[in-house]
Amino acid sequence: MRKIIINENQKGLLFRNGRFEGLLNAGKYRVFGGREIILQAVDNPLYCNRCPLDTLLQNEEIQKQTSVVEVGDQQLALHFVNGMFSAALTGGKYAFWKGQNRHEFRTVDVSTPVVDESVPAYIFSVIPSTLYTKVEVAEYQKARLYFDRKLVSVLDAGTYYFWKTPVKVTAEVVDIRLTQMNITGQEMLTADKVSLRVNFVLNYRITDFIRIQSEVNDFAEQIHVAAQLALREYVGKYKLDEILENKDQMSRFVFEKLKAKEGGLFVEITDAGVKDIILPGEIREIMNTVLVAEKRAQANVITRREEVASTRSLLNTAKLMEENPTLCRLKEMEFVEKVCENVGTITLNGNGDLLSQLASMLHAEAGQHA
Repeated sequence: MRKIIINENQKGLLFRNGRFEGLLNAGKYRVFGGREIILQAVDNPLYCNRCPLDTLLQNEEIQKQTSVVEVGDQQLALHFVNGMFSAALTGGKYAFWKGQNRHEFRTVDVSTPVVDESVPAYIFSVIPSTLYTKVEVAEYQKARLYFDRKLVSVLDAGTYYFWKTPVKVTAEVVDIRLTQMNITGQEMLTADKVSLRVNFVLNYRITDFIRIQSEVNDFAEQIHVAAQLALREYVGKYKLDEILENKDQMSRFVFEKLKAKEGGLFVEITDAGVKDIILPGEIREIMNTVLVAEKRAQANVITRREEVASTRSLLNTAKLMEENPTLCRLKEMEFVEKVCENVGTITLNGNGDLLSQLASMLHAEAGQHA
């Protein structure tokens, strides 16, 4: 004989020779004669590996003290204890001890992937991820939603949940921001048979997220090829000098060509322009030589112009000094001042003031050079 104590937070299932006999509540019991007591925590669901659940539920006392729910094959039962979510129950039959707890069950149809609006989103952070598929769409994105590869809808920014069923759920995310495409140059021949390369850039955004997938094969490559063809068409029409002088005209030409195609590609081309024109090495050397020669010629012209202007200024000054002795005297004094600034010591012999002697020396020097 053994003594078994059943606490307040427990229940006891009494078996005799392997057969269920009844439910025991809290208390002290003596076990003898082939009897056995299986303890059950009231916070856990009713379960015993000694016999099926239906056998236990035939007991009237167990029926009174448990809450029972039966979940179908394509159903989930959301289990709430005292108003708080506890678990998601898949197909089967479940019994929970009542005790001081209040059990509620909300049955959910999962025969389709669509989650009913009545299902609170927070439960998906608690239930196993094997029960659902999660799709996240950022603010700058749209998502094409497919059920078994069949387009169902376009999803805006947000977080979406779908039940995992035999129906396969997939989502293709599309960036709706302005997108830049760089077209690196390929060899092109101008009208005068000069080989060059053009680097081009354009910006676009998708306008129809559904038709661009169903009607256009690789829309980005289609835009790329359209821009390349427009560049080749323009470059082939003009000579090198004309192309270099009219880069803006080339940008406008290609932009207009792309705008004409944007409706069929389901995109909007917002702007486009030439980044670089790359010339062969020998052509660059020739153009650099021409540029240097042009700049030197311009510098020579400017030098000659300045020399003529300087000569004219000297001539005008000389005429004024010839007509005005006082002005001549002032120029002599200015010249003497400049001499004094650059000479440390001056020694003079003779009569007369300093300025007169310096002026006489300057006149004499001028006469010798003449």
